[in-house]
Amino acid sequence: MSAEPDAPLIELRDVTKVYGTGQAAVEALRGVALRIMAGEFVAMMGPSGSGKSTCMNILGCLDLPSSGSFSFLSVQVERLHRNQLALLRRHYLGFVFQGFNLLPRTSALENVELPLMYRGMSGRLRRQRARQALAEVGLAGWEHHSPAELSGGQQQRVAIARAMVSDPVVLLADEPTGNLDSARSHELMGLLTRLNQERGVTVVMVTHEAEMADYAGRIVNFRDGLVAPPTD
Repeated sequence: MSAEPDAPLIELRDVTKVYGTGQAAVEALRGVALRIMAGEFVAMMGPSGSGKSTCMNILGCLDLPSSGSFSFLSVQVERLHRNQLALLRRHYLGFVFQGFNLLPRTSALENVELPLMYRGMSGRLRRQRARQALAEVGLAGWEHHSPAELSGGQQQRVAIARAMVSDPVVLLADEPTGNLDSARSHELMGLLTRLNQERGVTVVMVTHEAEMADYAGRIVNFRDGLVAPPTD
């Protein structure tokens, strides 16, 4: 899967998302248009209920639009069946969540290995790749610690290593600093910035913190289920 020359990596065209039916229907997205080029760092902001998290779920292939089109590397995602969507997530996307989502009774190394297990990679190669990923996020020597033995900032670094170990094209980060203090938040954002600038990973981040959004190269504001026009 590869994009056409000069084509956006991601493009949403007139995307809507409706939950429920009849009088209970809620229109979370009302015709979103969004283009993201390869190598960008984009922050999505907006008040609660603005549609930014719904948009993130669609970009992560965790949900599909009710109408409109979503292209990823020039492939129309809404036309893919469930197994194809799972393969797209597995091979092209990495996810980082506010709540870390680490397996509590396994080591940092085993947590990072998990995406490679789904690919059927051998144990030796999995461990080698996982150790390298942990070293890249500053956690060499912490491989055998469980999440309970790590600080919040360290747990989020493990989560980033897990997201990056399979060399994704896009890293999707949903409120990644939401459970961190200010100092750890800035450390984490510095790490995401380096991954973007040095490895060329496209980063799309949902955040409600303007200070964190300032690390991005572009801020997309959502309002009432639409992308708000840029302000001068």
